[in-house]
Amino acid sequence: MSKVRFAVIGAGWISQEAFLPAVSQTANAEVTAIVSGDAGKAAKLAAFHGVPSVYDYSEFDVMAKSGAVDAVYIATPNSSHCEYAVRAARHGLHCLVEKPLATTAADSEAMIDAARKAGVYLVTAYRLHNDPATIKAIELVRHGAIGEVRHFSSVFSFQLAAGNHRLQSAHWGGPLQDLGVYCLNAARHVFGANPLRVSAMSSFGNGDPRFGDVEEGLTVALEFPGSRLAQFYVGFGTDAMDMYQILGTKGSITLWNGYRFEMARRLVVQRNDATETTNFEKTDNFSGMIAYFADCIREKRQPRADGTEGLCDMQVMLAIEAAAKSGHREDVPPLPDFKSYDASMIRSFPPADRKLLV
Repeated sequence: MSKVRFAVIGAGWISQEAFLPAVSQTANAEVTAIVSGDAGKAAKLAAFHGVPSVYDYSEFDVMAKSGAVDAVYIATPNSSHCEYAVRAARHGLHCLVEKPLATTAADSEAMIDAARKAGVYLVTAYRLHNDPATIKAIELVRHGAIGEVRHFSSVFSFQLAAGNHRLQSAHWGGPLQDLGVYCLNAARHVFGANPLRVSAMSSFGNGDPRFGDVEEGLTVALEFPGSRLAQFYVGFGTDAMDMYQILGTKGSITLWNGYRFEMARRLVVQRNDATETTNFEKTDNFSGMIAYFADCIREKRQPRADGTEGLCDMQVMLAIEAAAKSGHREDVPPLPDFKSYDASMIRSFPPADRKLLV
C-alpha cells in the first residue's frame, strides 16, 4: 500500500478547514471519497482537492464496498459517530473518529468491539498526541523536570456563534464534549493515570439565548491516585483562552495555546528563580495525526491511543456530566489502562494553507 486512501464522512467545517487541506501534505495518505448530505458542497470540495468520488450518506455502504477506500475519517455530529464507525469496520475499513468517540459508553464499546472483530484500527482524533510541544511537556514531566507532579489546571474557551451544532444537546453538544475532552485527556496523560472521582458546576449564560439547550461553561475538579488534583474551565461564552499549567514539587510547566490546531505554542518551565521558554512554530496537527495513523495502517502496527483511549475519556465525561447535574462528587468507574504518547509519535508539518470553505 503506497498511500492510505481515506473517505471523509461529513463535509462540515472541521473537514474543510483542517482535514482535507492536511492530507495533501502527507506522503502516505490521500482522500478518494467524500460522503455528505450536501451534494453541491461536496462536489465543490472534491473538485478543489482532487477527490475522485462523492457519495450521499444513503450511499455509504456503496462507498465502503467500492474497493477505493482503506479508512474513514468520521466528522459527523457526535450522535452518529457510532453508526458510521461500526458500519465502516464491518466493511473492513479503519476508523479515525472525531472527539468525543461517541455519546454513550455502550456505543463506544460497540465501536471498539466492531473494530476488534473486523481486525481494523479504531482511533479517536487526538491530534495533540503527535504534536511536538505537547509531547515535550509530557516528557519533561516523566523525566522529573519539575519534581513530583501534584496539580494540573487549564482553561479552554471562546465565543461560539448561535446555530452551531455544538450547541445542540441532541448531538451531545456542549463545552465539555467539544473542549473539555482536550483538558481531560491532557490531565490523564500528565498524571499517567485515570481519575478516581470528579465534581463539576455548570453555568447557562445568564439569559444568553445561545445556551438554552447546553451549558455556557463548566468548571470541573478531578481527583487522581496519590491525592493529586486537576481542575479546568471550558466555555463557549468568553474571550478566547487556551492554556494549561502543571505544578510540581520543584517547579511548573505552562503551555500556552495548548489545544487549538492553528496556533504556535509557547512552553514555559519555571524552577526556583529560573525561567526557560521554548517557542514552537506553528505545526499542522491534522497532517501529523493523519501521517501517524497512516503509518500504523501501512505497517500493520496498533496505534498507541486506540479506541480504548476514547472510551476512558467518555466514561470520565459521563461522570462529570452526572456530577454537574447532581451537585455531588461522582466516582469514575474502573477504567482500562492506557498507553501514553511518546516521541515516536511526533509528526511535524507546516500549516496547510490551501483551503476551500463552502
